[in-house]
Amino acid sequence: MTHWIDAHHHLWDLEAVYYPWLMARGVERFFGDPTPIQRNYQLSEFQSEAAPCGIGASIHIQVGAENGLDEARWVQSVADANSDWPMAQVVYCDLTSTELSAQLDTFQTLPTVRGVRQIVGRAPGEDAQTGTNALLDDPQFLIGLKEAGICNLSFDLQLVPELMKKTARVLALAPDIRVALCHAGSPHDRSPAGLKEWAQNLRALSNLPNVSCKLSGLGMFDHNWTLDSIRPIVDECLEQFGPKRVMFGSNFPVDKLYGDYATLAEVYRDLVPAESHSAVFSETAIRFYDLEVPWEADSILNR
Repeated sequence: MTHWIDAHHHLWDLEAVYYPWLMARGVERFFGDPTPIQRNYQLSEFQSEAAPCGIGASIHIQVGAENGLDEARWVQSVADANSDWPMAQVVYCDLTSTELSAQLDTFQTLPTVRGVRQIVGRAPGEDAQTGTNALLDDPQFLIGLKEAGICNLSFDLQLVPELMKKTARVLALAPDIRVALCHAGSPHDRSPAGLKEWAQNLRALSNLPNVSCKLSGLGMFDHNWTLDSIRPIVDECLEQFGPKRVMFGSNFPVDKLYGDYATLAEVYRDLVPAESHSAVFSETAIRFYDLEVPWEADSILNR
């Protein structure tokens, strides 16, 4: 039997780990109103939505816990209790920390840890309030990227198109770390002009051979998305990166706010050319995250 891999999803247990944004009731986020997902979202619920669509393994991405190590240990416990579900994880780690070496050593004691994520940009309005973009001007950030690469950890990059060229200049100085661009670079302006600028900026990242791209999170800036509305984004990512550097991710349960898993899977099934299915839905993620799966890397879509 062959399966898809979901290379970008989240889980949380509000009794086990503290997530400030999930406890902040009535606070609008860049992706909309989080109220419907401000509750536990466990592996069993994710599996009930994803498995019928052919998902058989996944990559858990950190999601704003107050303490990244607490979250990572909880995710490890979930993986340990569900050995029939292959799952790796990307953890939160402050790459500018003076304690970085010790933190990376601790994370690497958890068998599921494959990479780190420290968000560079979420959306222009929210970033202006949080100052997140300042990471790119901190020389310690580049030093941290290099150190994570030495530890054979990858980096999940979340940012907005306006930051792509500047980020590419930083990443060019850390060529030995594998980078996964989250959410296709968050093209928040879906007008023709906005998509043209996104595609031009994206080229700065796709030109770097160590950068791969996730088709994920496209509902956050287009709550009424359709196959036709996201087609230009999918096509551009496949053209620039090639299928061997592109992977599918649901961004559930955040993108659950704007669509069900079955619809999401069906749309990507139709948008990604059949000859690229095995790469985009399986092989790229297996290779990038060194994911161990009990089946041969292939796509369920060619049956």
